[in-house]
Amino acid sequence: MKTIKGEAKLTFTEATSIIVGHGVGSGILSVPYLASRNSWRDILWLIVVCYCINLIMHLMIAELSYNNNGAQFIKCIEAELFKGRVKQIVTWVAFAFLGLSVIANVVGFITGGGAVLTAWLGLPGWAAMLIYYAVAATVVLFGMKLVGICEKISVFAMVAVMAVLFVATLINEHTGFANKFVAPSNLVALYSMIAFSLSAVMSVPQVVKGLEGDTKKIRASIACGTGINVGLILLITFMTLFACGSEVTGNGALVDLSGKLGGWVGVIGFIFSLLALSTSFWANTLNLRDIINEQTKWGTRASYLVSSLPCLAIALLGFSNFVGFTRIASVIQVLTGIGIICAYHNSRKRASGSEICGRFGGLAFQVIVCVSSVLATVGALAKVL
Repeated sequence: MKTIKGEAKLTFTEATSIIVGHGVGSGILSVPYLASRNSWRDILWLIVVCYCINLIMHLMIAELSYNNNGAQFIKCIEAELFKGRVKQIVTWVAFAFLGLSVIANVVGFITGGGAVLTAWLGLPGWAAMLIYYAVAATVVLFGMKLVGICEKISVFAMVAVMAVLFVATLINEHTGFANKFVAPSNLVALYSMIAFSLSAVMSVPQVVKGLEGDTKKIRASIACGTGINVGLILLITFMTLFACGSEVTGNGALVDLSGKLGGWVGVIGFIFSLLALSTSFWANTLNLRDIINEQTKWGTRASYLVSSLPCLAIALLGFSNFVGFTRIASVIQVLTGIGIICAYHNSRKRASGSEICGRFGGLAFQVIVCVSSVLATVGALAKVL
């Protein structure tokens, strides 16, 4: 086992929290609505399958980064896939595509954080986004160690929020389960949303570096972090279906629970939303900072400002077609993900052994991961009946 030196050493809990924080967000609040269009049997087997495939994919990415001394995706793809004269050009094209998808996500987090502050405190939209950015961005400006600490605190806070809601759901009036299978397209849509909610691929290299290449801790951290997100998905889905029954809507789990349990849930929802958005903001901007720094050598702080300030500008400009922009970025991210698995294939052949994946990194599992990525993309566009 080799030692990888990164920006800062993370504890196991901090590394796990980065995985949880990157994955948890608006996705898990959308799962209950899709789950209401499927049976419990389908919900459970889809979650199990999705967890297993996502875990294997994250471990492949961890091993790819490990084989390249903790490098981010672009450097890994450059080292494993691109050769010859066009290497530099194709590398920068991949850099632009991946950067575009991350920027789209970060703009969404800033816009969402501003919307929460506007709804909660009545602030003007532009002021709310500026305040949210100023507070959230400061954490990443101080580096990976502070991000790990804040992710850890936020994850514990989100679990506490879910525990409060769970108790309130049990002791208050409830409707009971009314979910049932409606159409096959709903299965694909649910699979896509669960896969999205469990995805933390961009943060895996941070875990590899933060745990200094300790393969046992890397495997355990990824498995535990993804498992916690599975637990949160099951908990929020159970609570929403149990409390709301057939009255589950597409407005999000916390909106439905607020209507059933009382307006105080709205305040809880504001807190949870801010925590979920912030953990994802920290993880994504930290990743984009490192990607830019690896390509430009500008330094971490300059790279961070270059990566995050354009996102703030785009959010303040308020492009009306941002939803379409995000869909394009998601397709790019899937294509990039397939490229990463191809890079892993070459990396695995080049390495003397498989330190992290073992037999689960074989060709058959690589194909399964690629098929899953395509299926998740199809599901994101599927009509829900």
